[in-house]
Amino acid sequence: MKKYIKNILPMAAMALSLGVASCTGDLDVEPINPNLSLDYDVNGLFNKCYANIALAGNGGANGDCDIDGLDGGTTGFVRQMWNSNELTTDEALCHWGDDGIQSFCYNTYDASHPMLNGYYARLTTGISYCNQYLNVASGHDATMTAEIRFIRALHYYMLMDAYGNIPFATSLTQPSRMTRAEAYAWLEAELLDLEAGLSEAKAKKSTDANYGRVDKAACWMLLSRLYLNAEVYTGTAQWGKAAEYAQKVMNSSYKLHTAGKNGWSAYQMLFMGDNGESDAAYECVFPILQDGLTTTSWGTSLFLMASTYDADMHSNPNDAVATNGTDQNWGGNKARPDLIKKFFPNGNAPQVNAYNMAEAAGDDRALFDGVGRESIENSKGYLGDFKDGYAVAKFVNFKSDGSAGHDATFPDMDFFFFRVAEAYLTYAEATARANGGTMTPEGVQAINDLRTRANAATKAGYSMNDILDEWSREFYFEGRRRVDLIRHGKFGGNNDYNWQWKGGVKEGRNIDATKNIFAIPAAQVKGAIIQNPGY
Repeated sequence: MKKYIKNILPMAAMALSLGVASCTGDLDVEPINPNLSLDYDVNGLFNKCYANIALAGNGGANGDCDIDGLDGGTTGFVRQMWNSNELTTDEALCHWGDDGIQSFCYNTYDASHPMLNGYYARLTTGISYCNQYLNVASGHDATMTAEIRFIRALHYYMLMDAYGNIPFATSLTQPSRMTRAEAYAWLEAELLDLEAGLSEAKAKKSTDANYGRVDKAACWMLLSRLYLNAEVYTGTAQWGKAAEYAQKVMNSSYKLHTAGKNGWSAYQMLFMGDNGESDAAYECVFPILQDGLTTTSWGTSLFLMASTYDADMHSNPNDAVATNGTDQNWGGNKARPDLIKKFFPNGNAPQVNAYNMAEAAGDDRALFDGVGRESIENSKGYLGDFKDGYAVAKFVNFKSDGSAGHDATFPDMDFFFFRVAEAYLTYAEATARANGGTMTPEGVQAINDLRTRANAATKAGYSMNDILDEWSREFYFEGRRRVDLIRHGKFGGNNDYNWQWKGGVKEGRNIDATKNIFAIPAAQVKGAIIQNPGY
């Protein structure tokens, strides 16, 4: 599949409609007439629907970007998802001067936010690509059609989760407005309907056919995520359905990766340059493919590595002078102290390299760098430098077999968008909530399986706050924290769950509940589309 999406788009497919307009003066996204060309290549259109998630545009990292007005690195799907769901939470902080970073870090974003505008444009652009394929090629191949319907549903889910009430169309026409509850109902019906057309759930490596393409397990994962957050989206909980679809994934051939290799822990191998080639791939239900030569992006895996490292960090247990396995060290995104305290409750994280931190924490997931950093505090907040606080060394381009990456700059690490570990935590939380907040024995075992994989101490039971902390320990910096905080009532509103610099003050403060949904970009509030409350 990595080769399958190389040179993915023929010139005829340039006629795809973006379906969005400018959100700010410097994000000038112009609609393209879908009827400019009557010719199309089915495989090119098919691949483009996937590629919108992995690449900025048709030419890879250094080619044209699909979103005018922002560079390809900034507008990448993963980067925008990450910024909105991590910098706004208790996990991540950035000191860069990019327009919009400070308002993410301090929860002061509004309808003019350039990165939220770019995220909106990336998602709606992806929907238009899928609509174009389904408009002209839905009869070509039943499995391919089901996959593109899923990719469209995934984009709509991300749009609905972030922006609440959304523009909606299933063809290349002017969109109507869907409320969040209406979007939820459509997503549920659409996913349940398309599931039968997808290929059977089968764990795969990059050497296996159809690696990188979604199957039934990906549909189950998205359904379980939809149901887990149903109470947020509709006001009505669906804990039983969330557990049901999570268990389908747990019972499939996709499995937790539990064996380390050559000094790398099993957990670390999920975020390495050969994660698609090692047995770690069997945990990934939907990988976003990256290859240092054929599938390159500044805004996907490289962003996760380079933005979290400086040149002084050393994260390879087999090479004391190596950094992250690429020649890029941008030194921007780092851990808030609240994240470090998930592993060191007393704040006493040692000043050691990442490969020694896990032993000190008693948890393989504690992949932090403390060398040259006086404390875990980000005492200066957004204005601080990269060494003001601890760094995260989770993502690397090193390979567990010791071989070199394909390129010195661009990584080979696939981004694991859905991991089986999510199904385990979804099952544990959903069954506990359905049981009045008390965990079931099966739910306890699911969390203990994750902790055992991480060589962390297991427990006989977990509170709801423990479960929320476990979501953070397992998935920090993977672009989902905001969603989990909102579901647990710990984001916007008078909840008194405050992290350092929340709301722009060092000790943290409550923020308005309207911040649980982002603003619709100002230029998109027209016709049927109305602004969200509070903006």
